[in-house]
Amino acid sequence: MMTVVRSPQAATDAASTHSVVSVRGARMAFGERVLWDALDLEIVPGEFIAVLGPNGSGKTTLLQVLLGLRHLTAGEVLVDGRPPGRGSDRIGYIPQQSTLEADLPLRARDLVGLGLDGHRLGLGPLGPGARRVRRRRIDAAMAEVGATGYADAPLARLSGGEQQRLRVAQALVGEPSVLLCDEPLLSLDLASQRTVAMLIEIRRRTAGTPVVFVTHEINPVLPLVDRVLYLVDGQFRIGPVEEVMTTEVLSELYGTRVDVLRVRDRLVVVGAEEVPHHVHGPDE
Repeated sequence: MMTVVRSPQAATDAASTHSVVSVRGARMAFGERVLWDALDLEIVPGEFIAVLGPNGSGKTTLLQVLLGLRHLTAGEVLVDGRPPGRGSDRIGYIPQQSTLEADLPLRARDLVGLGLDGHRLGLGPLGPGARRVRRRRIDAAMAEVGATGYADAPLARLSGGEQQRLRVAQALVGEPSVLLCDEPLLSLDLASQRTVAMLIEIRRRTAGTPVVFVTHEINPVLPLVDRVLYLVDGQFRIGPVEEVMTTEVLSELYGTRVDVLRVRDRLVVVGAEEVPHHVHGPDE
């Protein structure tokens, strides 16, 4: 289990600073189906927000809104005071670990470099000075996640944990204002989960980069979480773990009895079959 030491003044300092992400009066609906409505969320520097809920509750859709890939049905969202846009260098994105094609002609450093200019293809070759700067930034990001030793290795030859380190580096290389994480620990072994979670946490502590972390399973990041956004069937709750992850709150959200138990340093959710905290699949 990860141990995180925080300043007693951290919460007070965060509350007094500006919002990096501001979601106000947000509504997302697909026809008559409403994923969430009247959602207000202010995220300040250094804050770790875990987004939880069953499949189809709108977790990934929220990330897509923050990435500028979807538009709200109503309301406003700002990142660093501006509406999000496709390919914004203000946002770092860490996806799920996924299998790469065996014949993919990319090295480790090539994947990380896409975080700098993968959204600006077709602008022509860089000059020598720009290439040197680009290489230094890629090397620094790879060093930050401990991937220097396989910088020039073919991607397909690397383990899932090594590839996920590279995806973290890709998200960090552009010095983003916020990190958006979509199930980044899924399909990783326990050791790799801890490593990836700690890499994200180190950036948050050292650079004050806020984290929005979508997950089905809170326990691997439980010591890191400041607040939970829990989405269920058009409803939501926002607050500290100890206020949201309770029998009373989850039973109200699901409309059925759901028990939340603390077993040592883990949370265990026990309830109806429609509480799929350990079921992984496509989200809306």
